[in-house]
Amino acid sequence: MGPSTVEDLLRVLAPQVLGAVVRRYGHFDTAEDAVQEALLAAATRWPVEGLPEHPRGWLITVAARRLTDLLRAGQARRRREDDEGRAQRWIAPAADHREPVDDSLILLFLCCHPALPPAAQIALTLRAVGGLSTAEVARAFLVPEATMTRRITRAKQRIRDSGLPFALPDADERPARLDAVRQVLYLVFNEGYASTAGPHLRRVDLSTEAIRLARLLHRLLPDDPEVTGLLALMLLTDARGPARVGPEGELVPMAEQDRRRWRSDQITEGVALISAVLPRGDVGPYQLQAAIAAVHDEAPSADETDWAQIVALYEVLMRISDNPVVALNHAVAVAMARGPVDGLRLLDALAADPRIGDDPRRHAARAHLLERCGSLAEARAAYAHAARLSTNLPRQRYLYGRLARLTDAGDGEHGNG
Repeated sequence: MGPSTVEDLLRVLAPQVLGAVVRRYGHFDTAEDAVQEALLAAATRWPVEGLPEHPRGWLITVAARRLTDLLRAGQARRRREDDEGRAQRWIAPAADHREPVDDSLILLFLCCHPALPPAAQIALTLRAVGGLSTAEVARAFLVPEATMTRRITRAKQRIRDSGLPFALPDADERPARLDAVRQVLYLVFNEGYASTAGPHLRRVDLSTEAIRLARLLHRLLPDDPEVTGLLALMLLTDARGPARVGPEGELVPMAEQDRRRWRSDQITEGVALISAVLPRGDVGPYQLQAAIAAVHDEAPSADETDWAQIVALYEVLMRISDNPVVALNHAVAVAMARGPVDGLRLLDALAADPRIGDDPRRHAARAHLLERCGSLAEARAAYAHAARLSTNLPRQRYLYGRLARLTDAGDGEHGNG
């Protein structure tokens, strides 16, 4: 088994193992440390020794042993460690050890404890359930990694001190945590579908895990319209994934994608979900985003997309959500519906918003619209700036490729069109 295969499996198993260990033994903060050591042992040994018969059971047993060690060490400071004892600590469990229960959803609600500030809820869940590294969580929050490390540590300590039982919250307690649960699943999905950094455009393990958890949440709360909207949004967006990446791992924009490669089964399921929930009238941001995704997915081509409907949906969404990315996408939709000049006007108005003003996505969108206007010199500058800001390598290569194509075309200007 190759290292990448082991890494993918461990990312999927990590929240399940953590949930099982916390359910059995408590000590959330120490349990996560123990699970991380078990994952490290597996990453080292499995590629060499082969996959155990029951990987999750192996990890749970190793993590449980390490948790016991850590708790004892806290009381007696390593009083009986020797080489033989350390070796015994990492013996794999018996082949018939099984752990059929998946505690991921319980763990998700635990991390979204109302005693934690919303930002800490999301950060801890991204780390413990989503499988993101602390550095990745820090990038999602636009803070230094050291700051995020302290934030996550404090969050784990507050959960430990709360004495909260490891169980799904009662029906009357769920609303206090559900907003954070939905938001964190959305962030994990986005990081998987459009990675903020690294060598790949997508991290399929993250988006797949987010969809799995959203299905569990929908099964638990089938009548929650925003849970339904969130699942529909994920399915409709993820359906385009295979066409979004070219044969060399390059970015393929939606307008250039081979729509025959879109997953029709996911589109059908997503459209059915959002079509069933929208008529109820209790419309929230995830439902609106899913409706926008459905309009995209049902269009035969980019040119045949109902951009006027997408603009209208974004304008409703902007009235209920102060999200700068929504405003950015609205500007692009306006450009497609009414022309690039109108879109540029909206994009330039976002320059003063510190949340999105210097985001590479705004500069890339602006470059594309400037190119459509024929303002090639300005477009080249915008593409170059967007590429320098991007931390995702395929996206950066795409932007530099657009820049090179414009450079080869010469410096001729055609006005602002």
